[in-house]
Amino acid sequence: RIKIAIAALSAVGLASTAAAQVFVIGNGFSGECYQKTKSKYASFNDAEKTCTQAIREEAMTRSNRAATFVNRGVLRMRNGRYDQALSDYAEALQVDATLGAAHLNAGAAHIYKKDFGSAITPLNEAIRLNSTDLFAAYYNRAIARENTGDLPGAYADFQKSLELNPGWDLAQNQLKRFSVDDVNG
Repeated sequence: RIKIAIAALSAVGLASTAAAQVFVIGNGFSGECYQKTKSKYASFNDAEKTCTQAIREEAMTRSNRAATFVNRGVLRMRNGRYDQALSDYAEALQVDATLGAAHLNAGAAHIYKKDFGSAITPLNEAIRLNSTDLFAAYYNRAIARENTGDLPGAYADFQKSLELNPGWDLAQNQLKRFSVDDVNG
């Protein structure tokens, strides 16, 4: 039997997480919210107000409503307001529990808060749901696993992320930090 010993250079706080906005069908405030989120709009406050206005005033389908909560959460997360982002992702999941992007982004928010243990459950769910940005879910889970001491799991997830998104610099750079040695045992 071959065991693999894995060591990683510490990168707590150095790893970037991946986040996903959700497409909204329509041209109203919810569509504008999506466009501002997608384009990494410079004014977070203005973009967030647009999303909030959509949530409060616009009649939307359930999927657009859930997506708008996710998009506002992404904006809040980019602005360092992680608890508010987590609240938006929870609202989105109340509307549509199968929205993988809400689970993915909740995991990312926990990572930004350095609450790595809490990140794993939503990331597992994003993976189980085969989230659109599956590569990002594996990448984020790798960060969480590494920071909870699961180096083999982290290494496997970074590899899976790179397999799903070949050539992705973030995953490639993370894998460079690992050394893998075969150990007979």
